[in-house]
Amino acid sequence: MKNTVTLQNNLTNTMAAEITKIFKKKKAAIADRWMKNQLADELLREDLISNEELREESDELVEALIKSINEKNLGSPESSDFDHVIELLGGISLSRAKQGFSPRETGLYIMSLKEALLQVLQEEIKDPAELLAATLNVSRLVDSFSIVTFETFIKGREEVILRQTDEISEISTPVIRVWDGILALPIIGTLDSARTQVVMENLLTEIVESGSSIAILDISGVPTVDSLVAQHLLKTVSATRLMGAECIISGIRPEIAQTIVHLGIDLTGIVTKASLASALAFAFTSLKLEVKKVVSR
Repeated sequence: MKNTVTLQNNLTNTMAAEITKIFKKKKAAIADRWMKNQLADELLREDLISNEELREESDELVEALIKSINEKNLGSPESSDFDHVIELLGGISLSRAKQGFSPRETGLYIMSLKEALLQVLQEEIKDPAELLAATLNVSRLVDSFSIVTFETFIKGREEVILRQTDEISEISTPVIRVWDGILALPIIGTLDSARTQVVMENLLTEIVESGSSIAILDISGVPTVDSLVAQHLLKTVSATRLMGAECIISGIRPEIAQTIVHLGIDLTGIVTKASLASALAFAFTSLKLEVKKVVSR
């Protein structure tokens, strides 16, 4: 029994050595086949990456993979020998996630490499049993790389989504200087804790920079007001007052007014107006400003 196990191990080592030898000898052929497989894909995104860039990227990965493989690590995808390969795949996946490639397109990139490797093995190994064993070993190795590729791609897409969310949040909470000493902040969409923080930071920063004494929070674009949204608004009003500015809430539609009353939300001491125009008129009065229409003669 012991002799049988030893024989199997020796056979496995011999096979791994043979596979390694084939890949090193056929490195150029593998790169060419892989490139051919990629170019044959009808969904190849030439608008996102040129053929020259794709070739350079692929050649570098093939070079790193063939250089890393040996008879000892062929069956061990977790080997530190493949660290450079993993690093390259991670960089490619992150880049593709940011460029706008789909998960399918990124997956086909590494799957087409496996296809090229297996094509070379089929040409070089004639014994069916040896070919099957070699195919299983190589497939297991490349499939492990595929998992790393997908994990990194998903991480890259999450980073893109978070960045876009932050950018949209910044764009959707603009602080406008409508008059000397008067700021307006139109809020569009639902208020949550994270967005309230952005609203307060933007508003307080602008109050300090402009020296304004009145800030108008316009909630015309807020679809619904519940107790949580009301609490966020109250926090913003309190923070504004601590900075020495008065806060006016405008855009109180009839349905919002009914909701506030029904929920028992106390807005005592806070100036509320039905429209931004009404809030601006109130601000003018508070600052003892008068706006008159000039009739041309």
